[in-house]
Amino acid sequence: MIRFDNIHLGYGNRTLIENLSATVERGALTALVGRNGTGKSTLLRAIAQLGDVLSGEILLDGHPLQTLAPSEMASMVAFVTTDKVRIANLRCRDVVALGRAPYTNWIGRMQEQDKAIVEQALESVGMSDCADKTMDRMSDGECQRIMIARALAQQTPIILLDEPTAFLDMPNRYELCTLLRRLAHEEQKCILFSTHELDIALSLCNAIALIAPPELHILPTDDMVRSGHIERLFTTGIVAFDPASRTVSVKNK
Repeated sequence: MIRFDNIHLGYGNRTLIENLSATVERGALTALVGRNGTGKSTLLRAIAQLGDVLSGEILLDGHPLQTLAPSEMASMVAFVTTDKVRIANLRCRDVVALGRAPYTNWIGRMQEQDKAIVEQALESVGMSDCADKTMDRMSDGECQRIMIARALAQQTPIILLDEPTAFLDMPNRYELCTLLRRLAHEEQKCILFSTHELDIALSLCNAIALIAPPELHILPTDDMVRSGHIERLFTTGIVAFDPASRTVSVKNK
């Protein structure tokens, strides 16, 4: 679980988010949405201890962020960035094995338990058959699955992803987010990912975290639709969401 306690976030003289007190729940898939430049990546980096907050406190499973040592953070949070990974001659299995770094001995040697966790992570994302392929021979969608497997091998209760669907076609976007939802539900992980895909967020996610500077609203998906926050932020149309079919449509005003 991620808890924000009166968070103020920004840089220089610019405030992105202020007075944020909310919770991102465990066992749920939460989408972080908002216009470009409103602080989505900045917030994710702050949660991962890669950026500072102006004031307030972030708690991870009840632990204040500033009290966690790097080794503790490595076992608490996994972060999948939007960068493409294309390293020649590096096998997918080796990339996933990097997720075990917080738990291996000082020379990085994996034990049998670590190897079993790597294989389980590959299986969880449906990539066992590609374990010995090299990353430079993989599609964008396959690479994203491998990076998620690395995060799973890290065995953290919290997974953050920055624009994980950015380089994928529409079928792979839905497939990837469906995978994230299954992992959140079945493994009781707290998964927060930024996205510009509003239709995917509304149809697949349990909750929406919407940045409307300087506020951030976190609500269950159906409640977010009824709140009117989405319509006020995206003023070019009216968002219509059917809870029964989990489909979304946008009508021009």
